[in-house]
Amino acid sequence: MKKILVSLFVLLAVTVQANAATWVAKDRVAPVGKQILTKNKITTNITFKVVEGAADNSESVKTKIINISTTDLQYAGNDNEVAAVISNELGHIICCHTDKAKVRNLLLNNNSTTPSEPTLADDIISSKITQKENEEADVTGVNLMITAGYNPLALIVWVTKQPGSTLDILKSRPNNFDRAMVTFKYLTYAYPSKVKAGYACQEYRTFLASAEPQMKKLTKSKRKLNKFNKEQEKLIRERQKDLEKYKMNGGLNSWGVTYDWLTNTENNK
Repeated sequence: MKKILVSLFVLLAVTVQANAATWVAKDRVAPVGKQILTKNKITTNITFKVVEGAADNSESVKTKIINISTTDLQYAGNDNEVAAVISNELGHIICCHTDKAKVRNLLLNNNSTTPSEPTLADDIISSKITQKENEEADVTGVNLMITAGYNPLALIVWVTKQPGSTLDILKSRPNNFDRAMVTFKYLTYAYPSKVKAGYACQEYRTFLASAEPQMKKLTKSKRKLNKFNKEQEKLIRERQKDLEKYKMNGGLNSWGVTYDWLTNTENNK
């Protein structure tokens, strides 16, 4: 019996090593992406395409093709993290960020002179909105991941694997900590069982070392805790509303309509 157990252990180890050697992130995009779409009942005929460099999904509503960047995939080490990459990209599309970006770029190109007072274009172009967009896409992404059966904590790991800022280094905290913390707070409130289950990797343990003290400090203040609860309830409603709109309209939204109107107006001058 002992020899049989040893043989089974050796066979299992060899199998795991073989699977690890053949696992390639880009090869997992199609099957993982299909599961995310199917489980979330996103029925539009969408396909995924792996592209070099930045992923441009500004025409994804028309083409039904969602580009996934090899730059993003380089930080994915398993199917859960590939699901994080795909869900984040879908999150940007569902939250209308790709169409908003088209309007932003059009306004930027037409806003060659800078007036003394801030304009609507200045507000849309601001970096603060870009940071907010990342956070919105992340929260939307973890919702998609959970429904599809993937570990949402993988998105936090994927975010913190990416290059961070000087501020992160100076504060001795994980890369992109503030961004990842938005997702962690949301999961702590909306899906505490997922946080309790954890994620077995060093990057997540490193993140927890900085995140848990913040959460403990937050829960000690009744005023801060009430504010936190209200913010998370708002996030749940907003992200669900965005997903329902996306499903209902097949990705069409007011930002896309605005872009078409602006370009038609510009062409007819």
